[in-house]
Amino acid sequence: MSNFVTSRLAGFHKLPMEERRAQIAQMFRLSPEEMDLLSGHGSLQTTLANQMIENAVGTFSLPLGLGLNMMVNGREYLVPMAVEEPSVVAAVSFAAKIVREAGGFTAEADDSMMIGQVQLTRYGDPTEATQKILAHKEQLLALANSFHPSMIRRGGGAKDVEVRVLPAPEGPRGEPLLIVHLLVDTQEAMGANLINTMAEGITPLLEQITGGKVYLRILSNLADRRLARATCRIPTSALADFDLPGELIAEGISQASRFAQADPYRAATHNKGVMNGIDAVAIATGQDWRAIEAGAHAFACRDGQYRPLSTWHLEEGHLVGRIELPMALGLVGGPIKVHPGVQVALKLMQAHTVREMSMVFASVGLAQNFAAVRALGSVGIQKGHMAMHARCVAVTAGARGDWVEKIANELVKVGHVKVEKAREIIAALPPHEAAAATGTAG
Repeated sequence: MSNFVTSRLAGFHKLPMEERRAQIAQMFRLSPEEMDLLSGHGSLQTTLANQMIENAVGTFSLPLGLGLNMMVNGREYLVPMAVEEPSVVAAVSFAAKIVREAGGFTAEADDSMMIGQVQLTRYGDPTEATQKILAHKEQLLALANSFHPSMIRRGGGAKDVEVRVLPAPEGPRGEPLLIVHLLVDTQEAMGANLINTMAEGITPLLEQITGGKVYLRILSNLADRRLARATCRIPTSALADFDLPGELIAEGISQASRFAQADPYRAATHNKGVMNGIDAVAIATGQDWRAIEAGAHAFACRDGQYRPLSTWHLEEGHLVGRIELPMALGLVGGPIKVHPGVQVALKLMQAHTVREMSMVFASVGLAQNFAAVRALGSVGIQKGHMAMHARCVAVTAGARGDWVEKIANELVKVGHVKVEKAREIIAALPPHEAAAATGTAG
């Protein structure tokens, strides 16, 4: 049991890191060992890293932050986010705060249905081959499920077989592509290894049925049977900021959405913003973020043009946001049970099923996008981002401790967020302060 009650932690970002850590430790009853993992001491040992990948020479760390204020379907979540980019965590926390005051996110997610693909060649007539395959559907499903009987006992496993005939890429003279889709419910797993085993396992039977030759058999990362969706509805009056009325900001967000829907050049950057948040949570929780990215971008161009994953429009005095994208996540397998830091992140997140976690991920993506288009449609992205970027610039210039914030504030004040300017500010300090600012005081 934990003491977690709310993700609304007012003033959390102003606390020293040790006080934040103490608050989280008390809230989630983290053990000293778990706190040690959060500090980076012993999170991923080199011996374990050497077992996970080839040619290992060490480990690599990212900052781990918490997205605050997240409410999805009336439930509170603290969202672990591993990311190096300034303002990502702040943006999702700010956006989630606005949305929670309007009732929070409403989300849903499909079953964990994934697709295994088997490519057949030299099969003869495509119509006849298709009919033969579908006539043996039950036999194919039984064979596929024989490779993972434990999955069947949990209610998952291979559920259906489909056949697609695609035009030859060489043109009319080429052999059409005959692709068999094996639909598999992977339950609480992402399912890559499970599906690949099944796809390879049914290959001999497919060759026997059709007389053809199988080459590729692999899962598809376009997980369009495993979608997650989230929506939010915000009164335009709640959007007033930057000395601008809420209605004007809402109109700017709506226009930014129209831009992304019409133009793939804009849609690419729009979706990058969505994935800023989703990738950060995926990395923190041990997900295959590359698979999530691949599926999201393929889904974005499913109708032949690359389009935004999220949209915004005005409706009866409200700004309404929606997002839909594939979400192939897992709570078992992969690095999830191996990486000790992932276990702590999942404990903080408190999402107990893959479906629940998928809904949180989708909500994070919508929140991240809202924060971006809100700024873009009003004062521009640099105003907020530069304040965060200034901290990195101050650190690069040599600032340490409390002086990072002081130097960053001065950079923003003068409107010149550059390393050389930060160094000038430090150099202009009295010698004892300059030494303190750079951590070189004796």
